[in-house]
Amino acid sequence: MSNHDIIHIIGAGLAGSEAAWQAANAGAHVILHEMRPVRKTEAHQSDGCAELVCSNSFRSDDAENNAVGLLHEEMRRAGSLIMREADAHRVPAGSALAVDRNEFSQGVTKAIEAHPNIQLCREEIAGLPPEDWANVIIATGPLTAPPLAEAIHALTGEDALAFFDAIAPIIFKDSINFDIAWFQSRYDKKGPGGDGADYINCPLDEDQYAAFLSALIDGEKTEFKEWEKSTPYFEGCLPVEVMAERGPETLRFGPMKPVGLTDPNNPDKRCHAIVQLRQDNALGTLYNMVGFQTKLKYGAQEKAFRLIPGLENAEFARLGGIHRNTFLNSPRLLDQSLRLNARPALRFAGQITGVEGYLESAAIGLLAGRFAYADMQGTPTTPPPLTTAFGALLGHITGGHISEGAGAKKTFQPMNVNFGLFPAIDVPKTDETGRRLKGKERGFAKKRAITCRALVDLEGWLQHPPIAAQ
Repeated sequence: MSNHDIIHIIGAGLAGSEAAWQAANAGAHVILHEMRPVRKTEAHQSDGCAELVCSNSFRSDDAENNAVGLLHEEMRRAGSLIMREADAHRVPAGSALAVDRNEFSQGVTKAIEAHPNIQLCREEIAGLPPEDWANVIIATGPLTAPPLAEAIHALTGEDALAFFDAIAPIIFKDSINFDIAWFQSRYDKKGPGGDGADYINCPLDEDQYAAFLSALIDGEKTEFKEWEKSTPYFEGCLPVEVMAERGPETLRFGPMKPVGLTDPNNPDKRCHAIVQLRQDNALGTLYNMVGFQTKLKYGAQEKAFRLIPGLENAEFARLGGIHRNTFLNSPRLLDQSLRLNARPALRFAGQITGVEGYLESAAIGLLAGRFAYADMQGTPTTPPPLTTAFGALLGHITGGHISEGAGAKKTFQPMNVNFGLFPAIDVPKTDETGRRLKGKERGFAKKRAITCRALVDLEGWLQHPPIAAQ
């Protein structure tokens, strides 16, 4: 078999695994190249496919009122491997979709290894792929190995942007003090497999909150190399101590907001702040601190986090960490089917394209796999409609975000899927009875209209896809 009959995919993370699955299911022969364990990264702990590093949550699973939930549903309808395994290994998390990260990765790995059209090769592709590889997807993620990153930079002539992404700590459940902490989901909201009490909550009064902020701000942080110091953070994943430095109320309006929760020990008094922990494995023995990604050094983390009531004797299965992420200036470098303008045989997928989030990365991998198969078949690629979550994301990274004029390339930043990326839609001002819709009611009506339109348009696209699944 010649390289013209093979799709080479570099990187077996969420995007690469999904791309391989889509192309292989369509009938392509795929070679999936993964450098772990031959070469390790700064953040991964295993050599499994689709390892989850920062969190075990795929965020909201509400397909009617949330753009992320809509993306979940679109991926399910498109035959996503990532969503299949996420659903199979979910753990209680209210209305969110969270998974046992180890079982999830193992499930994806087994599926990839068992697929007759996929060959998983444990090797590093150092530098650009060989010229005779006619159909390549680079899905190396935010931790692309330096030789390949440098080669991409040399080929494109564009500066890659970069930011730091931080990892939240994971705590052993049996070290949490439940004389203080309690189980409850915000507003008692039930999700699939949950009972409205899926999170562990730790309350802080005003003095305890002030002491905790001081520990965060004064704690010893990870030292950056000189060349790293100007690298910006991604606003959607700020370290907790960086949020604390922005003002004393920042955390209380972020991951420590006290709304929708009632301390059973003080039911008549609203907590000043609350830390939530979410189940991290199927056994329910591990919980991660929601929104508590950090660059504090290990000793400072233990000191600060044990100031939280209920966590005074906390034992950590993993402390937080920080790593450098890189991504392309995709609106200038990629075409609408994710091919590199400077070398169309190379296609990119996942976080390296400038999407943020596990599912967003996998979604771009799904599209890349389908587009690569269409190229192999000599079939024109058909992008998903902009009215879908797939299309909204693809539009953002391949041109929808870029502005004209000097300095335009500096405006491109990583983006989670959100309703702001979708085309506008007209929403009736009244309901079916003629009653005027106000405030939140009209907001919910707009979201439902967007999601309804998206799924209708998605079905049309799936009926005439760029691939004919076998």
